[in-house]
Amino acid sequence: MCGFAGFIDPGRSAGEMKALASSMGDTIVHRGPDDAGAWVDEESGIALAHRRLSVVDLSAAGHQPMESSSGRYVIAFNGEIYNHLQLREQLEASTSQPLSWRGHSDTETLLAAFEQLGIKQTLEACVGMFAIVLWDRMERRLTLMRDRFGEKPLYYGWVNNAFVFASELKALRCFPGFDNSVSRESLAAYLRFSHVPAPLTIYENLYKLEPASLVSFNGAQRETSGKPQTQSYWSLSDVAENGITNRINDEDEALHTIETGLLESVRLQSCADVPLGAFLSGGVDSSLIVALMQQQASSPVKSFTIGFEEAGFDETPHAREVATHLETEHHELFVTSAEAQQVIPQLPHIYDEPFADSSQIPTHLVCRAARQHVTVALSGDAGDELFGGYNRYHWAPLVWQRVAWMPHPLRRLLGSLIRLLPVAGWDGVNSLLRSRQAVAQLGDKAHKLAERLQHTASLDDLYFALVSEWLNPDRILQSSSSKTMAAVGNDKLPVGLPPVEAMMLQDSLNYLPNDILCKVDRAAMSVSLETRIPFLDHRVAETAWRLPLSMKMRDNTGKWMLRQLLYRKVPQELIERPKTGFAIPVGQWLRGPLREWGEMLLNETRLEQEGFFNPQVVRETWQQHQGGRYDWTARLWSLLMFQAWLEREGRQ
Repeated sequence: MCGFAGFIDPGRSAGEMKALASSMGDTIVHRGPDDAGAWVDEESGIALAHRRLSVVDLSAAGHQPMESSSGRYVIAFNGEIYNHLQLREQLEASTSQPLSWRGHSDTETLLAAFEQLGIKQTLEACVGMFAIVLWDRMERRLTLMRDRFGEKPLYYGWVNNAFVFASELKALRCFPGFDNSVSRESLAAYLRFSHVPAPLTIYENLYKLEPASLVSFNGAQRETSGKPQTQSYWSLSDVAENGITNRINDEDEALHTIETGLLESVRLQSCADVPLGAFLSGGVDSSLIVALMQQQASSPVKSFTIGFEEAGFDETPHAREVATHLETEHHELFVTSAEAQQVIPQLPHIYDEPFADSSQIPTHLVCRAARQHVTVALSGDAGDELFGGYNRYHWAPLVWQRVAWMPHPLRRLLGSLIRLLPVAGWDGVNSLLRSRQAVAQLGDKAHKLAERLQHTASLDDLYFALVSEWLNPDRILQSSSSKTMAAVGNDKLPVGLPPVEAMMLQDSLNYLPNDILCKVDRAAMSVSLETRIPFLDHRVAETAWRLPLSMKMRDNTGKWMLRQLLYRKVPQELIERPKTGFAIPVGQWLRGPLREWGEMLLNETRLEQEGFFNPQVVRETWQQHQGGRYDWTARLWSLLMFQAWLEREGRQ
């Protein structure tokens, strides 16, 4: 795991280029504290910098930027190619001339594959997570590439008439003459989704490369703005469409195929030349990954969990029971509210642009704890999207079936009636339900659903509303930027895809890369920890899409197939409990220890001067939350994360 940065800007001297590239690389030293390198081609005006976190081949043979054996290609690479040894064997078998290898790094394997197979065929052959920049000296062409699901980040665009690229935005901000303004349309998208969705970034003329995509830039091109044309080498929508026409209808066959695929994925991702462990919450996904790791390990797997002092937010008892059963080497970190709150000032630096999934705090803390013992950690992320784990997959269709007949005014009335009972009242109702019927944080979800019902005319609308926070960003913004909303979050889905599977695909295309994977990558890399996600082996995902929905969701329970597999390894009673997510009591903190901080950032005069948000709407939302009848935690967190980011921008 590493990070890179670079630019194309002809006219600078070689010494100046190397110094500038190195300074850009130094801003992301946390992504690669073990080694640094820089490479320049003065004639072409290109410079590459690399920061290395040594995980595979710890020797100098893994140093980057790396040149191919012929000298044609130069690469800077972030990620892991899990099947690179098999790729080496295939490359050696397909050539009459023996290949000479300097070491056993996957970077060197990539270069040989690019030489022999070409770019697209190499990417199609790779199993892994990656962001890659490749310079072709013969054609004077730069190509940027990103993995299928978007596990590894890659930013690019224009700063001061130069083409720039990097693993994190902070490396681009330090390029001389940076003055890219805040994108109003990106801000509107951020307010809706609580993150800035690809290909947008918070800045004008800077972009995120989308998952499963590549973009090429000719060194002779002199465009200085606008988004270059990207192309895809793999499509999850195509995978979904092929899957639903090629179902695995036999449950025993499906269970065997999923187990075989996950075992292979875990085996490949457990290979490292440094200490390795796993996150363990005690839920279905992480417990299954740890069980499969332990099944193949020769010694106890190192597992990690985090606990909070507030009631209802502590996962350690559940994780401890699973760890004891699996006989892992288990580590628990207990943090106080004060310790968790100390992370908040670091968030603008960690994420570089506004990012408002508050589970970023516990994610950072558990990564920090794990890094004291390991360099690589496996996680259970993506099980929800691929195997039907989110509560909205159950509730949205059921709710819509019951309210679709209602005229819009009647739905608005129903939403108003639901919100008459405060959040605490709904939580009280929840406490009276049997455990299998209970829904974690029912009050928050009831109020959120009530508001969404007032703004929806179809099941698609309801889904889009459920994954949105500010349903009408124009209401909160001082200047309208809603034109983007038609383009973001509306991917072309296969015709005839059933509604629940359409939700799952939308989540995999949008929420997963833009929120979950971004959150995990930045939280982990900020402490130089590599994370790996076995569910995102693309072959596992392809198998998941062949499963009928009844094998994912059954008896009002999600991830049915994963549960059947897990119950072979862990007793069912250790796993069954309401789904909670990775939550912290941010809403309570905003009414208590964080209130002064919030008041400072959301001061009416300040908001008016900055010119982004409507002070009246902000203050109304803040006061309603402080009063306790409404829980506007997520909305306020999105505002506060933007304000904190903006304040840091002003200091730089």
